[in-house]
Amino acid sequence: MDAIRPLSPSTNTARRAPLVVQVVRQYAPSRGGLEDVVANLSRRLHHHGYRVRVVTLDRVFTALDRTLPTSETIDGIEVVRIPFRGSTRYPLAPAVFQHIRDADLVHVHAIDFFFDALAWGKLLHRKPMVATTHGGFFHTPRHATVKLAWFNVLTRLSALAYHRLIGCSAQDARRFRSIAGRRVVEIDNGANVEKFRDAGSKKPLRRIVTIGRFSSNKRLERLLDALSRLVVHEPDWRLAIVGVPGDQSEAALYRMIGERALEDHVDVHIGLSDGAIRDLLGQCSLFASASEYEGFGLVAVEAMSAGLMPLLHPNPAYRDLASRHCEVRLCDFENAEMAARTINSAFLSLASDVAGHRVAAMRASEPYSWDHVAGRYAEIYEDILGVAAPVAEDQPVKSGMRNEIAVGGR
Repeated sequence: MDAIRPLSPSTNTARRAPLVVQVVRQYAPSRGGLEDVVANLSRRLHHHGYRVRVVTLDRVFTALDRTLPTSETIDGIEVVRIPFRGSTRYPLAPAVFQHIRDADLVHVHAIDFFFDALAWGKLLHRKPMVATTHGGFFHTPRHATVKLAWFNVLTRLSALAYHRLIGCSAQDARRFRSIAGRRVVEIDNGANVEKFRDAGSKKPLRRIVTIGRFSSNKRLERLLDALSRLVVHEPDWRLAIVGVPGDQSEAALYRMIGERALEDHVDVHIGLSDGAIRDLLGQCSLFASASEYEGFGLVAVEAMSAGLMPLLHPNPAYRDLASRHCEVRLCDFENAEMAARTINSAFLSLASDVAGHRVAAMRASEPYSWDHVAGRYAEIYEDILGVAAPVAEDQPVKSGMRNEIAVGGR
């Protein structure tokens, strides 16, 4: 395939910026990895010459009794919210078709109702589409047989409607190539590496932080089990749990802490702003995740950008991350005693050269910057649309060619 050259400035200014509609089941004010990915991508696409609309559901899954405004502008991004019915695992929202009529390209995030409905409705809307996998629906081993059958039949058929499937991790790319072949492109999720850059403690502290929605697959109880072994030998170990309730409630989390008599060693922080999280990271040296499933490991990359040492359970996504970056330590949280020994050993290693580790971790996070990742998405869009988008007025035109995208045919 030939490389795509940017249009000249005079041609760009005469043309309307193409509209990309990002379709995602949850968005702000909901907070989570999926929401962060769509928000960061949407903000940066403007600099690549695209207009963006986000279409999402009108209720946050953790507050279903509250209906959000049907439309608003958030950080300069048009957000449209539509009603839904049925389960939050597969919410039915046919109104999505009304809001893609003027789209030049539709980008679906995650494998859910939107992915299937827009695929089966393509004969009506005829919009070019891409999708980002975000782990599919394999976040837990529950109902594995049913999920695999659905994936190999319905997901395989729906995938035929998409020009590209973006695997946002190596494990996603491997899985989806089994049903979509060369149309799968691997683009690791971006991370806002500026948000927490250099925020971690500059001296070694026996303090661990974990960040994320309180969900069963995060296995917070295993992290607490490891901490209970650590404090036996070093009572100054502390854990900060940062996040929002998911399928585990705040009460359930406090109950787990109480059952292990860890009230004096654990701090729970719910709904912190990014600024407050940054301040908290300044009191920590280690980041830990006992999660048994991750689509990519976004928060671990953000932790590296802060200069923290990540200690991660060896699920497929975290193993892929550790294979690329020696700054990441794998820690088997299934065995609490072994996990405690791994954490203590990692801390001693960090304490021997805090400055060296912090520099290495921050450097390792840089390839995941959203400026780089959004550029790769823009190249995919341009390949599908057959033309480069007009460059935004506040973005200088770069000379030379854009990198060729080695992907299969449409």
